[in-house]
Amino acid sequence: MHCAACLARPPAFVRTIVAFDYEAPADTLIGQLKTQLRLSAAPVLARLLAHAVWCEPPAQALLLVAVPSSRASLRRRGMNPAAEIARSLAAQLGWPWLRAALRRRRETPRQTALGRQARLAGARGVFHCPHDLRGRHVGLVDDVMTTASTADAAARALLAAGAASVTVLVAARTPRGR
Repeated sequence: MHCAACLARPPAFVRTIVAFDYEAPADTLIGQLKTQLRLSAAPVLARLLAHAVWCEPPAQALLLVAVPSSRASLRRRGMNPAAEIARSLAAQLGWPWLRAALRRRRETPRQTALGRQARLAGARGVFHCPHDLRGRHVGLVDDVMTTASTADAAARALLAAGAASVTVLVAARTPRGR
């Protein structure tokens, strides 16, 4: 089932695999990684995501790519949560991980207080991929998906770099209707 916004402008990715809905009690793991900086939460999140992948396996192994954090987030946290999850997920699935495959063209404001339209507009064209991904099937890893605007913008950059397809692999997704 697709929302009206997705029907009007289909996302660039072909599929999304999600470990859990972003709600209690599972959202605590995301908070531990992102705000409490407990790196030990990343392998747990990756294990949950790996289980979701095993339940809905893609046709082939994917080249894993993490959504890059903003410079401000990197300064604040000292790490990229999506990259930490991708590192562990690669080890658990036995799939390759291309570190720093995506780069930001510009910095964007924090999205937590922005609505759907502002998120879509702010994410458009923000990423680029300097690697040749010709023919590769890519798994785009992120911690939380809210409106899919970040995933869409990142997937468009990966496709522009030659990726054959992009599947989004996300630890948590904001439940629909919120």
